[in-house]
Amino acid sequence: MKVFSSSQIHKIDSYTIENEPINSIDLMERAAFELFKRIVQLQNSSKPIFIFSGPGNNGGDGAAISRMLAEVGYNVNFFLLASERYSPDLLINVERLKKIGINPISIKSSDDFPNLEGNEVILDSLFGSGLSKPLGGVAEELVTHINKSPCAVFAIDSPSGLFGEENPFPNTHQVVKANVTLTLQFPKLSFFFSENNGYVGNWQIVDIGLHPQAIAQTETPFSYIDFDYVQQILKTRGKFQHKGAFGRCIIIAGSYGMLGASVLCTKACLRSGSGLVHVHLPTQGVPVMQVAVPEAIVQTDENGWYFTGIDDCSGFDAVAIGPGIGQESHTQMGLFRLLSIVKVPLVIDADGLNILAQYPEMLNHLPANSILTPHVGEFDRMFGKSQCDYDRLMLAIKKADELNVIIIIKGAHTRIVCPDGKVFFNSTGNPGMATAGSGDVLTGIITSLVGQGYSPVEAAICGVFIHGLAGDLAAQAKGYASLLASDIIDFMDKAFLCLAK
Repeated sequence: MKVFSSSQIHKIDSYTIENEPINSIDLMERAAFELFKRIVQLQNSSKPIFIFSGPGNNGGDGAAISRMLAEVGYNVNFFLLASERYSPDLLINVERLKKIGINPISIKSSDDFPNLEGNEVILDSLFGSGLSKPLGGVAEELVTHINKSPCAVFAIDSPSGLFGEENPFPNTHQVVKANVTLTLQFPKLSFFFSENNGYVGNWQIVDIGLHPQAIAQTETPFSYIDFDYVQQILKTRGKFQHKGAFGRCIIIAGSYGMLGASVLCTKACLRSGSGLVHVHLPTQGVPVMQVAVPEAIVQTDENGWYFTGIDDCSGFDAVAIGPGIGQESHTQMGLFRLLSIVKVPLVIDADGLNILAQYPEMLNHLPANSILTPHVGEFDRMFGKSQCDYDRLMLAIKKADELNVIIIIKGAHTRIVCPDGKVFFNSTGNPGMATAGSGDVLTGIITSLVGQGYSPVEAAICGVFIHGLAGDLAAQAKGYASLLASDIIDFMDKAFLCLAK
């Protein structure tokens, strides 16, 4: 799914009106009906609904929803922010409301604000995602009033006061703090950043039938990875293919006290479909690996306790390094030597990234299309601290281009940043996956996919999605608090089966 800027969405709306063709008031009615259906699913009629509408088309959506809710028995109170100018479609919907006996309550000053005691449910349709300047005057005071209330809040399209893309940090502007945001057709870019989570809450996409041709022909660097997208990338196995057809991978992982990382990474690599997986270990780790993962082919390091180097990796389709290797000086030199001999894109995680952070000049020696998988802390150590997620993403886009690598910033809505400037936000995963070893599992999955012949970008997209999907399936059975990295591996088969349907 594409993620568009607010200005692009406005153009897609206009294209739909002109080319479907459909009158703007009828498109508003269609959008309002889809929103109405979702609201009814989420909120019963036991509490009064207070709908606050602004003077534009977002307010028109609110007026139309008010009518639809009232017609099925909801106790609706419709408040309209006073303005010198109103959208024509809003005014049509206000007249339709009056015809069923609901007169708008005009808000001209704070004296007109209703008491909000907590028993009410608020629908915010003051301003949509096209807002271009901070709220001021009565609108700002009204948002403050809403945020001080204990009421549940639904935002229509976007919380009022939040910009669709970049927002100030820290955000000193008044923005509605929604529990649920029902966004029209597409998620907004600002929804993917942690600094905006307190405003957006749990967001859901509501399809309003915008013109598919307009969507297809509008270019954007941002995409939201969904089930169908990954299904289209994944390959099916041929009847006469053998294990050699599914990639030969090597994973350089583990050190004394951190052998679990090598076990998790190796097992995930095998579970993702690799034909042959070699693992390079300190000698003292051999018994652990051969018992824990008997399918793996073990290659030993000269050192008994940590990685010091590998002489040849020419026969491998994919090479991963980092999980649990530590940061000993000999390990650092081993990584630098690897960079001088490897001929395929590397997958680098954990201590591999931490070593590169200490020697940033070595980033310039990464093979093209290597995949870096930092969490936020690792990213900041490598490239410098960012004050917010938006700034971090902009920096990642710059660094992916400069270094010709793929950067995966792990976390909620894990983002895959490509050398050509494209960014993919993930739709799977959950808070239970914030646990030790989860990143090692992801490294194993991505390494496997690279080895099987997927392009590095495809491997990153599919790997992140499958990792999150397996985590979601595991969380359904285990809950968030009890979820372990090994549980993610245990549910990978079910994740692949879901995608195979």
